Amino acid sequence: MFNLFKKKESKPQGPVSPEVMGLRLGCSFELDALHLKLLDPHLVTERINPTQVIEAVGRVDLDDTTILRFYTDDDAFLQVVVQGTLEEDNVIDVKLFHFYDTMDVSSQSEWDQLLKQKIGVPNYELQGHAYARVWQSASEYHAPVAMTEKTFAENGTVSRTDQFMMLFERHVDADNTESLLLSAEEVIDEHNNVSRCLVISTGIVVAPSQITIHG
Repeated sequence: MFNLFKKKESKPQGPVSPEVMGLRLGCSFELDALHLKLLDPHLVTERINPTQVIEAVGRVDLDDTTILRFYTDDDAFLQVVVQGTLEEDNVIDVKLFHFYDTMDVSSQSEWDQLLKQKIGVPNYELQGHAYARVWQSASEYHAPVAMTEKTFAENGTVSRTDQFMMLFERHVDADNTESLLLSAEEVIDEHNNVSRCLVISTGIVVAPSQITIHG
């Protein structure tokens, strides 16, 4: 006899991408357009789109701190730093970064020089603007901070990237700063082939109250 109450077989679910503040894979968010308009003349990034769609989500775990990156269709990522569990009350920093440039690193000597001599300098210049290193060190050079990012894509795939990072910033007016993020990134595929690059991004601080989440 046909069993009307037979349970349907459930399909295995892929990895679940992280969420916080209502931000999640596939949703969109809107930024304060007036705030962006006032900042625009002072920034390296031009004409930031107020409405952006999240196409991938990255996660970095550092002791009790989690960095979430919501990659968007505006060649950008909204970076949310959470201390403790992934709850809105534990968010300690939100920045919107836009990719400025990506440069291939083709040799081991270039890679070593990048990590040991270039990324951790006290000051960095971009388009005539001087940025000061945020993270301090007892010595003049600060070794880049190492982390591994797990990235969840819309098609269900998950990738991992080793990153070596340094953060800089400059004042654009009395109340606002522009950040500069340098990231030396390394990916090793299943055949042990290594690809490396230097990613340069610029960003601004965004208050949670300046973000409206859409479905």
